[in-house]
Amino acid sequence: MSGSKPDILWAPHHVDRFVVCDSELSLYHIESAVSSELKAGSLRLSEETTATLLSINSDTPYMKCVAWYPKYDPECLLAVGQANGRVVLTSLGQDHNSKSKELIGKEFVPKHARQCNTLAWNPLDSNWLAAGLDKHRADFSVLIWDISSKYTPESAVATEKVRLSAGDTEAGLVVTKPLYELGQNDACLSLCWLPRDQKLLLAGMHRNLAIFDLRNTSQKMFVNTKAVQGVTVDPYFHDRVASFYEGQVAIWDLRKFEKPVLTLTEQPKPLTKVTWCPTRTGLLATLTRDSNIIRLYDMQHTPTPIGDETEPTIIERSVQPCDNYIASFAWHPTSQNRMVVVTPNRTMSDFTVFERISLAWSPVTSLMWACGRHLYECTEEGKASSLEKDIATKMRLRALSRYGLDTEQVWRNHLLLTGNKGSLVYAGIKSIVKSSLGTTESLRHRRSGSDRQADIIQYLSEERSLALQLCGWIKKGMDLDVEPFLNSLEQEGDWERAAAVALFNLDIRRAIQILNKGASSGKGDLNLNVVAMALSGYTDEKNSLWREMCSTLRLQLNNPYLCAMFAFLTSESGSYDGVLYENKVAVRDRVAFACKFLSDAQLNRFIEKLTNELKDAGNLEGILLTGLTKDGVDLMESYVDRTGDVQTASYCMLQGSPSDVLKDERVQYWIENYRNLLDAWRFWHKRAEFDIHRSKLDPSSKPLAQVFVSCNFCGKSISYSCSAIPHQGRGFSQYGVSGSPTKSKVTSCPGCRKPLPRCALCLINMGTPVSSCPGVSKSDEKVDLSKDKKLAQFNNWFTWCHNCRHGGHAGHMLSWFRDHTECPVSACSCKCMQLDTTGNLIPAETIQP
Repeated sequence: MSGSKPDILWAPHHVDRFVVCDSELSLYHIESAVSSELKAGSLRLSEETTATLLSINSDTPYMKCVAWYPKYDPECLLAVGQANGRVVLTSLGQDHNSKSKELIGKEFVPKHARQCNTLAWNPLDSNWLAAGLDKHRADFSVLIWDISSKYTPESAVATEKVRLSAGDTEAGLVVTKPLYELGQNDACLSLCWLPRDQKLLLAGMHRNLAIFDLRNTSQKMFVNTKAVQGVTVDPYFHDRVASFYEGQVAIWDLRKFEKPVLTLTEQPKPLTKVTWCPTRTGLLATLTRDSNIIRLYDMQHTPTPIGDETEPTIIERSVQPCDNYIASFAWHPTSQNRMVVVTPNRTMSDFTVFERISLAWSPVTSLMWACGRHLYECTEEGKASSLEKDIATKMRLRALSRYGLDTEQVWRNHLLLTGNKGSLVYAGIKSIVKSSLGTTESLRHRRSGSDRQADIIQYLSEERSLALQLCGWIKKGMDLDVEPFLNSLEQEGDWERAAAVALFNLDIRRAIQILNKGASSGKGDLNLNVVAMALSGYTDEKNSLWREMCSTLRLQLNNPYLCAMFAFLTSESGSYDGVLYENKVAVRDRVAFACKFLSDAQLNRFIEKLTNELKDAGNLEGILLTGLTKDGVDLMESYVDRTGDVQTASYCMLQGSPSDVLKDERVQYWIENYRNLLDAWRFWHKRAEFDIHRSKLDPSSKPLAQVFVSCNFCGKSISYSCSAIPHQGRGFSQYGVSGSPTKSKVTSCPGCRKPLPRCALCLINMGTPVSSCPGVSKSDEKVDLSKDKKLAQFNNWFTWCHNCRHGGHAGHMLSWFRDHTECPVSACSCKCMQLDTTGNLIPAETIQP
């Protein structure tokens, strides 16, 4: 390549050899660098590799292009295209067999001398060599030579002897008759063979890309374009071709050859080389003039011949193999992402393109990433508990156990809807106690078990009784008997809480009895006997030794309810901070205590303060106070911000009666996020159940019909025509979709009376109820109907492929595509099932252990 920049070629069958082509051919052997010291005559290519010069061939001057013989034998045969149009076969001195000797020095000479621009060996028939030449008005520009040919016409010998140099004395080494001649009165700038057929040749002519079929050379398929240089075929997708012009690369699909399927971003400088990576699918490398950067285009989408194709997704990257300008580069034929680059002064560098790492975090908390052809998974050893504590894992397990769907008693508010108190129920205790201002009665009581009158004031009102019911202390009505609640606590073994509730209802004897029973049960704490003995010595004298010791020692008790009991006994009437602010005592018990012993003003202040504390902490027990109101949404927002539990937030807010709660943007955001989460987990059935549950509680959330069946002739909606009939219950049932054979059959459009399409499998008009799939016996049909009546309606739905428009009854289509991927219509080759990206996915909830 006299006067031009050097080029580089890898040996097709020797992964450790490459040739640098300049004014001469230089063969190098690449090997791993054993030590840091270079051998004599070796060149450092990288930290791991060195190159050794094996041979030099300077017998072919005026080189313009070089192509390496694709077969193994002879292994070092090269074709050299010269400035005068000749193609010379030469070797680098590595072969000495008879076949190599017969070919070396052979020349293929065109009729008229002009520059040879490109060479391409046929990959299937290796004796065929295609040469692309400049334009000549009386000659062809694409010549296909057979290197095994020895025929030279006598009339041409004399002319050739004049043109041959003095050293070419053997006329048998000169071939002047090509096997094929193509592209008359045109110029060929680039060409390549199409791997799918040995007789198809793609050539970049002067103003068009042309596909020549050697079986009929008089015809060609072409497209007018300026991108005619450097045509190259994707080795992994033989219908995809790249070419370039100036700074722009065009990607072609040979099946749609009218225009490029993609045009890459234009570069500011002209391109000098474009080539596909032989070890990676869809990776294209480009080099511009006077640049030290190679641009890589990773095409993520491979077109398929079926249906409408989407535009490929291109990921563009730039790599810098060296600091100097790059004259040329060559991909390694087998080592992944490896290339050798050469600079204008013949400095070479061995470079590996590091893979772009794709990171994926699955919805089930698995972390994986891909690098090259390897897939890596990140696992935590010895930290399984951290994964189990993750809220996503908890929500996933809850969804599998039908969390939120079977718990009708999550909120017992609806049981308390009596009279005009309905609006107060969903508002929470905070609003209930505010409404009781001025209606509270105060009563003085003494503790049961105490000999002296205690100065203890209890407050009573209808609203306070309702609050006690919500806290669970009493049952519906004005009856203040807590005995059923105490019995349930004893059955659960919650002795301390039961004793505290009994004491808060001024029944010391019952509290002592519960503590003694708990101590003797074997499951309770033996110290309960000591606590019971301490309670039995209660006295209301302010300066007594008992009161002094209890005030000191109660702080040493571990159980919060025992601490609260002694705090209550030692506190002054109306001042119960030791009980109200014992944070480890359940909120509902503290609120119930406040409703019994605090005045209206004190109760409102306490409820307001406690509500704000619970809202700030995101404690769901605060729902008891706020109810499902705006305050409840604020509390739930704090809870979601703290835990990320959109599942609980969604189910709780759906129970809210006021419509303004459900219309709150935050509530809608939680619900949609939970639905998306179920879809991401492939819990499609669970998401459908959630939608049904949501539509029952919030009818406005039910989506409108989005798909309807229309007539092919008049275009009217068949389902709309059905719904327009005022007769109740006449929807799709009049078309037999209920599956009952006694329903009337309507097999024509209600608007124009034209027949409805036929099912592709049973050939019966749509609208006819079909209970089973074709080929199913009557006995099996009865079994199917009794086994799954719910599916009978869906089996008769209209279903069709969006690509070929063929279809039929849904039940028949499902049965067909269980065993087939192709359309059931005999003349149609559409792969209907393969077009459905989610059709082959299995819902995740069906494969859980």
